[in-house]
Amino acid sequence: MIKTMLTFCGILIASAASSQDIYIQAGKLVDTKNGKVLSEKTIVVSGNTIKSVENGYVQPRTSADSLIDLRTMTVLPGLTDMHVHLESETNPQKYLESFTFNEADFAFNSVGFAKTTLLAGFTTVRELGGSGVNIALRNAVNAGKVDGPRIFTAGKSLATTGGHADPTNSFNRKLVGDPGPKEGVVNSIEDAAKAVRQNYKNGSDLIKITATGGVLSVAKSSSNPQFTEEEIKAITTTAKDYGFHVAAHAHGDEGMQRAIRGGVTTIEHGTLMSEKTMDLMKEYGTYYVPTITAGKEVSEKAEIENYYPALVVPKAREIGPKIQTTFGKAYKRGVLIAFGTDAGVFEHGKNAKEFGYMVEAGMPAMEAIQSATITPAKILKMETKSGQIAPGFFADIIAVKEDPTKNIKTMEEVMFVMKDGKVYKR
Repeated sequence: MIKTMLTFCGILIASAASSQDIYIQAGKLVDTKNGKVLSEKTIVVSGNTIKSVENGYVQPRTSADSLIDLRTMTVLPGLTDMHVHLESETNPQKYLESFTFNEADFAFNSVGFAKTTLLAGFTTVRELGGSGVNIALRNAVNAGKVDGPRIFTAGKSLATTGGHADPTNSFNRKLVGDPGPKEGVVNSIEDAAKAVRQNYKNGSDLIKITATGGVLSVAKSSSNPQFTEEEIKAITTTAKDYGFHVAAHAHGDEGMQRAIRGGVTTIEHGTLMSEKTMDLMKEYGTYYVPTITAGKEVSEKAEIENYYPALVVPKAREIGPKIQTTFGKAYKRGVLIAFGTDAGVFEHGKNAKEFGYMVEAGMPAMEAIQSATITPAKILKMETKSGQIAPGFFADIIAVKEDPTKNIKTMEEVMFVMKDGKVYKR
């Protein structure tokens, strides 16, 4: 069989008419399980999984095998962002899109956002709430119809009437209606169970609730508690029956405490988290997904005239600048951390900026990387398939120019992306 050698952006790829295994020569390799950076390794990929990791630079063993030369780079497992919104992206007209966009408009836009996310090195994401188009997007990615990360989606977020994810907030009285569990609005224990079951019927992978007010919803409070503890327990109990875990958006302290005691798996944002709440998270084993990038981006955009509605601006100024400080305190106190950015609130593809903010707040670079690899794998019950470069794991592999434990900013420029054994960026 004839083997040809091709070069893309300085990366040498040997291709064959009928390729079997792919040999990836890595100058450095991040061992996320043990927290080490290894040198001169060869990763052998077979199909969509990693077949072996071998010492030194091993050459392809047959003429049908192919070679990818990453000897000048640092190789890592594909990253996971535990908080994205792939249906949309921030822009000054976003609040009009509910009235001017059709479902197809959101769907077509989501395809581009998904590909941008994948090319930034994020081979898996947790999609935390949209219109339901996110479920169709996941299915399209899984079917190979569009390029994107592996998606775990909440479908529609659950809220109370007037809560952060009530889909008709700010509408006029002719349009506002009275949305209920089918639309993701919960006002009782009975509603809570029904809403979870509805999301299961719709095809969701997990449940997301808005346990407190939020920044970007056109509603007054950024942080008031918006579910009773009994309602949250009804959600988490029902979710468990369906194999779901529950993520809780929360800025305010009381709402966080109710969510933690109610049995949620993750707290998103956590801006006004007290030390008491941090200790409660440690007691219950609740993970914190900080979304520092979103906080910084919304506080910056709040200073642009007419970018946000007037009711949103003071909330963005109040909440946005505080998340990084809260994250630093929570990390030092021993709270479990999972990487998440809230991409969509800012431009997709900039997810890796979060690493720099985490390190800036006091988290070692290796731990920040682990928070985006092995930690999400545990939460998503993928710990034997995702988050590591090891035999039997998905062939989700990325590469950056430098050693990120020495320069974390290199994570913002991913040079190579493979997902499921297919090269998407080289």
